[in-house]
Amino acid sequence: MKKMSSKAVYTAFVSILVICYSFKLSKVISNNSDTVRVETGLISGIKNDSSDVIAYKGIPFAAPPVGNLRWKAPQPAKPWQGVKECDAFGPSPMQAKPVPFMVYTPEFLIPEIPISEDCLYLNVWTKAKRGAKRPVFVWIYGGGFTSGGTAVPIYDGEAMAQKGILFVSVNYRVGVFGFLAHPDLTKESPNNASGNYGLLDQIAALNWIKRNINAFGGDPDNVTIAGQSAGSMSVNCLVASPLVKGLFNRAIAESGSLFLANLTLKTNNLNTAEQQGVKLAAAVNASTLNELRKVSAEDLMKFQGRYSPIVDGYVLPEPVAQTFAEGKQNNVPVLTGWNADESFVASFKNKDEFKQQAKDQYGDDADEFLKYYPSNTDEEAMRSQIKLSRDMIFAASGFKWASLQSEQGKAPIYVYYFARKLPATPDYVKYGAFHTGEVAYVMDNLKFLHRPWQVVDYQLANVMSTYWINFITNGNPNGKGLPVWSAFNTQNYPAMVFNNGAIKQQLPDKDELQFMVNKASK
Repeated sequence: MKKMSSKAVYTAFVSILVICYSFKLSKVISNNSDTVRVETGLISGIKNDSSDVIAYKGIPFAAPPVGNLRWKAPQPAKPWQGVKECDAFGPSPMQAKPVPFMVYTPEFLIPEIPISEDCLYLNVWTKAKRGAKRPVFVWIYGGGFTSGGTAVPIYDGEAMAQKGILFVSVNYRVGVFGFLAHPDLTKESPNNASGNYGLLDQIAALNWIKRNINAFGGDPDNVTIAGQSAGSMSVNCLVASPLVKGLFNRAIAESGSLFLANLTLKTNNLNTAEQQGVKLAAAVNASTLNELRKVSAEDLMKFQGRYSPIVDGYVLPEPVAQTFAEGKQNNVPVLTGWNADESFVASFKNKDEFKQQAKDQYGDDADEFLKYYPSNTDEEAMRSQIKLSRDMIFAASGFKWASLQSEQGKAPIYVYYFARKLPATPDYVKYGAFHTGEVAYVMDNLKFLHRPWQVVDYQLANVMSTYWINFITNGNPNGKGLPVWSAFNTQNYPAMVFNNGAIKQQLPDKDELQFMVNKASK
């Protein structure tokens, strides 16, 4: 028998050690309930032992959209070695530093740091085992398509995960980074389109979820997309887009859709959006895409305009309202609604000024308009302006969606009206049931919002979050012990009104909403 050399013995010994270590490592990983394998590698999360919910934060679902990937569709994330610790939110998308305003205290805002173009990360909260097939809830934040992020405190997913679902929140590009179109970007694109990068980020996240959510115990065939404000408008776009067919099963849209012209956000066609991009390029002295991509994020943000989804012929082949009118949307159950006092009024007109505005804008219909939005006193005129702002920005468009979907009859739509005036200190009482006010109730996250809560608020949060969980689970909000919530129809206009409790009644203000829809359609 030939004697092995000392080098051969050493090599064999090292090989055995490597095999043993690898076996041991794989065993540790398989026994560690907070470590899972996604398509790009192993990740670990943080478990809350009191709730058994594991949070995985900052999971890359696409490559950083920086350098040559700025203003391109999201590309696949690169694999990594070892176990990636996903224990903190990824950077919020590039935007201005968050500053509290109006009623929006820090609980409604992203953290001051980190903020970066490298922002395509998502988060998962789960207490399910692999293969458990739990319903999946995907949250898309608001912020007027210019701000926002998943690290906003009231968007924490633990409470909803405790109720038996998987909660996923996704970052997407906003502002000039998420919605800039330009003729050269269109020419460069294999889809002959540009501008809807923020929506493409959301779609990339949904595709990632389809491929990977089973590893967290989620059901890739039972996915609900949801959003509020611009997130709700994003949901509306996704329901209309042919690119997401089969990626979700139902939709929740809180205070936002694009069925009617919006005072604060305008959906541009591709040509108009491209010209906005040409003006920006000229403003920053960039004559080529290469030069434009080299302009610093800080310099680009000096020229921020109004950016929003674009009818680009690809993500949105045609306007959302047209897609629905032609029955080309993804036919899924929908839960939608708005808040009693959500509005954005820069300055108020007195009673006479408001009456004159009504005559100027509505002509022969001014008397009917003033029946719905009266102006007999300055105080009444102020209330009417708040109501008008709500209706023109949020409610009338949502009413149009509910009416059209219920009349088509292909999938039910449930409508709510949130009227609970959030308890507040004197500085904030005037805002009432304000825009975004319902989110902490829906997510059962009152603990993240510093308010003088009453017992009725905790009860309402439990009821609302249970309705939402039921809808996420099977497309119907109803369940044992809850007041019956009927699907919307244009015969009785049923809605669930959330105030000191949950009460089914005819949708408040339906006549004025119909008036506004009719005027917008002319």
